Amino acid sequence: MSKRTIPGHSSLTKTQKISIAGVATLGAAALAFSFVPGNSESTTTTEAAAASEAAPVAWHINSNHIQDSLAQQQTSTIEQAKNAKAVEVKQAADAKAKAAAAAKAKADADAKAKAEAQARKDREAKAAASRAAARKPVYANNLDGWIRQSLDIMKDKGIPGSYEGLHRNIMRESSGNPLAINNWDINAQNGIPSKGLLQVIKPTFDTYHVAGTKHDQYDPVANITAAANYAADRYGSIDNVDSAY
Repeated sequence: MSKRTIPGHSSLTKTQKISIAGVATLGAAALAFSFVPGNSESTTTTEAAAASEAAPVAWHINSNHIQDSLAQQQTSTIEQAKNAKAVEVKQAADAKAKAAAAAKAKADADAKAKAEAQARKDREAKAAASRAAARKPVYANNLDGWIRQSLDIMKDKGIPGSYEGLHRNIMRESSGNPLAINNWDINAQNGIPSKGLLQVIKPTFDTYHVAGTKHDQYDPVANITAAANYAADRYGSIDNVDSAY
């Protein structure tokens, strides 16, 4: 009758099972033996221990190298910062120097322009004075010249009057004598005699004296101009005077 193999059951013979068990036992023994200290195993264990002890040394060396590298990087960063600061300081100093130079150049240019303008103004004033001097009339030292000079001053001061009006009154009052004096009328009796070309008394002369003329009753131009100023105030103009005034 043939043997059948039941599914799930081993078909090994008894002899085969014993052989397998033996092999397994030998394998276990061999595995156990590998953990027993021996020359070969001792040497291997010692090398492993040495490698284990060398590892911290290697790490220490690598750590020092990293620290050195970091220190170098830090030093490099500091140097770069110093260099950047030095460049910044130099740029600021250069900018300040440039601004100062520009300000000085502007001040010098302004001073030069001002000096040139003043020099030009002085030249123009001098030229104008020269032209005015050239145009300034020369008055004759006589009655005609005195009247004409007085008329120019009167015109400048806004005092009305004409050549005819002045000449007419002068001839009536003093006959053209600048040193004429009245020693017999009431003014003379009061101690203030009439004097000069238009016979004015001292208080009237002092009150109506025109700036720019001599403060002297006997001065022809000063006497005429003061008398014309008085007549303009009292009569509107010396032209309106035809008698004692």
